Amino acid sequence: MNILLVLIPVTLLIVIVAVVIFFWAVNHQQFDDLDSPGMLPLMEEPEPEDKPQDAASSSEALSTEKVDAPH
Repeated sequence: MNILLVLIPVTLLIVIVAVVIFFWAVNHQQFDDLDSPGMLPLMEEPEPEDKPQDAASSSEALSTEKVDAPH
């Protein structure tokens, strides 16, 4: 029976901590949108729009680079 003198306060402390954590989560909008995170893996990502480079622009980029020749 002496164990009850320890278990009751420990249990009350755990319940109080759980309630405080719950209200903290509610106040920080943790429960505002419960549907979207579950749908995110099902949604398709948009295709990246890659702009093709012209041959002239790529050759200009190569010619503007300075290459040190050995002396």
